[in-house]
Amino acid sequence: MSYALNGRSARAAAPPAPTRPTPDEGAQTKEPMKPDEPMWTPPPRDGTAPPAEVRRILRLFRPYRGRLAVVGLLVGASSLVTVASPFLLRAILDTAIPQGRTGLLTLLALGMILTAVLNSVFGVLQTLISTTVGQRVMHDLRTAVYTQLQRMPLAFFTRTRTGEVQSRIANDIGGMQATVTSTATSLVSNLTSVIATVVAMVALDWRLTIVSLLLLPVFVAISRRVGRERKKITTQRQKQMAAMAATVTESLSVSGILLGRTMGRSASLTRGFAEESERLVDLEVRSNMAGRWRMSTISIVMAAMPAVIYWAAGLTLHSGATPVSIGTLVAFVTLQQGLFRPAVSLLSTGVDMQASLALFQRIFEYLDLTADITEPEEPVRLEKIRGEVAFENVDFHYDEKSGPTLSGIDVAIPAGSSLAVVGSTGSGKSTLSYLVPRLYDVTGGRVTIDGVDVRELDFDTLARAVGVVSQETYLFHASVADNLRFAKPDATDEEMESAARIAQIHDHIASLPDGYDTLVGERGYRFSGGEKQRLAIARTILRDPPVLILDEATSALDTRTEHAVQEAIDALSAGRTTLTIAHRLSTVQDADQIIVLDGGRAAERGTHDELLERDGRYAALLRRDAHLAPASS
Repeated sequence: MSYALNGRSARAAAPPAPTRPTPDEGAQTKEPMKPDEPMWTPPPRDGTAPPAEVRRILRLFRPYRGRLAVVGLLVGASSLVTVASPFLLRAILDTAIPQGRTGLLTLLALGMILTAVLNSVFGVLQTLISTTVGQRVMHDLRTAVYTQLQRMPLAFFTRTRTGEVQSRIANDIGGMQATVTSTATSLVSNLTSVIATVVAMVALDWRLTIVSLLLLPVFVAISRRVGRERKKITTQRQKQMAAMAATVTESLSVSGILLGRTMGRSASLTRGFAEESERLVDLEVRSNMAGRWRMSTISIVMAAMPAVIYWAAGLTLHSGATPVSIGTLVAFVTLQQGLFRPAVSLLSTGVDMQASLALFQRIFEYLDLTADITEPEEPVRLEKIRGEVAFENVDFHYDEKSGPTLSGIDVAIPAGSSLAVVGSTGSGKSTLSYLVPRLYDVTGGRVTIDGVDVRELDFDTLARAVGVVSQETYLFHASVADNLRFAKPDATDEEMESAARIAQIHDHIASLPDGYDTLVGERGYRFSGGEKQRLAIARTILRDPPVLILDEATSALDTRTEHAVQEAIDALSAGRTTLTIAHRLSTVQDADQIIVLDGGRAAERGTHDELLERDGRYAALLRRDAHLAPASS
């Protein structure tokens, strides 16, 4: 994507997919999709999805293996420095102090100070590098998910709540931050420390080492069980967070607030949100308390280990075995206490990583989605586009079980001419228009631009070729200029103003206090419906596509506003190949061709006068419009 506004998805600017009619949409609604037979099937929601593979997670770090190698060296050096300190302490207690060797005592004391300094320096460098690597991995994940979602078919977004998508990017990837920025490094650091400490303990006294490690297998088993519990709860928690995000996105948007207040449902929405939040509270508490008592038991036993070591060392004096020196005993307990922190941290890290697998699994679900509409391996690029569009025996269905939405559509639109598509709600009008810019792909026949199948064109050519103005205009929460430049990022002020003049919106923009720098508000709510439509037309004029699709662009407007917008549309359509999806037949009477769809088939075809003479479906639709005209105005 070459241009974005305020971090918003460019996907939002795409024409809306066919939607199911709702009671308050009335007769103006788009044709319904088949809700029971989606083109895209969402991933399993019952926890049956396969667990994220550890190797796949490790591959995320592959581009940064050089920096990770440096971290590994720092971890190793830090571990060696750490275990050196107890040996220096043993030398002080067993040699320097008893023998009165002050010079040696000074050197050993300075050595212990130096180990502390080196440990701190190594720790800071290790944290800097590992955090940088982790944040880069987070960036890669966010970008990969966003890129994948940009490639998904329109059916995916009509079936998925916006808040759910946002939650995957924000909450799920955000929840992995600790894992990818510090947990992985902590795992290596603690593991190295544990190994180095155990080796040093064996070197001091192998008998005391055996006593110290007797309970280690039990601790590992406990931590693994706790990890499995937290992973399960984490999956449930993330789903609940996604549900809450979707609720907030829908109910606190401008449209949601208007609907909630006008329907008197604000209190009901608040109660619903409180219930969602209450469920999240329960899951958060369960997540934080899962296995907490068992992990506390481990901590208690580890803290009591020095007493056990003193007891075991005392037994050697009465068993006839070689006694343990005071220096060795103090050094060993120091090491054993040093083992306590990384060992407990290592067990806790294992628990956290198992919980993080649930987050990785949810992200990998999105990354593994199959994009139905892809660019061919060797795409065709058209430098000069005439704009001839043809539907050649086109069939389309959302699912084989649902039956065809379109069947046997065979019509050509010569470059620079216009075709109007009319018909009753659900006849397939909007679906036909979505096939030209490949928002969906045909299931039979083909759609061509200048004789080339649109499935063979590269995406850039297709985007340059086809412009869409729909009934539901989408504007970003940005300035007027930014919204216009979304179509052409390098547009000059003069080009913007020229496009706005053609769309008959320049005078209104100029009258605003901030002119083209005026913020349009959420979804353009600072502008009327007609003004938003003219802004959308100006945006399309700025892009200058040779093929124009007008998808019921004036059906939601009153008669006066429709007349103003229609003048702007006429200016936009001049010299372009135009496909108009019309609800009001008065807007298409001058079209070069008109086809009437009925049940997905072309029932009639001809000019306005020819179809009137036949006195068929078109004439019946026109009489219906005439009958409804007083009410609609």
